[in-house]
Amino acid sequence: MTHDPHFGTSLRRDPSQPGGLAARIDAQLRERLEEAVDFVCLDVLVQRRRALALPPPSADSPRDREEFLRSVRTFLERMKAELLPDLGAEPRAKVAAAEATPGDEDARLLGVHVVLARELPDYWQRFETARAAYTAEQVASGGERRGMLGRLFGRG
Repeated sequence: MTHDPHFGTSLRRDPSQPGGLAARIDAQLRERLEEAVDFVCLDVLVQRRRALALPPPSADSPRDREEFLRSVRTFLERMKAELLPDLGAEPRAKVAAAEATPGDEDARLLGVHVVLARELPDYWQRFETARAAYTAEQVASGGERRGMLGRLFGRG
């Protein structure tokens, strides 16, 4: 019997995906986190623009992309700061290891949240609470920044 590399693995799994169960779980968790954070930050950006009577963000705009990425970092950093005090020594060590991994800052920050999601049983409930607070804060602060000229020209 010859060994065929396509057999002996799940037919639903892409061969380029990680092979071990823990690695696959982490990859799926990372993907879910990316989607959830993208949704939160894009929703905030759209709502904030609407509150300021500005056009919606454009995928082709480098400025809009930078504003979106800044929002992603801010949201993840704030949530991390809220969750870290509730961790014991072992989970804190895992977070420190995730922060020390090579790669760009955004990938490390997302890796920290993968650890937090695995270590905290109520991570997704807290994510939802953080999402609601962040959205309310960002949309409200956008409305306050209109200033005198915005009010004079009917946008406030």
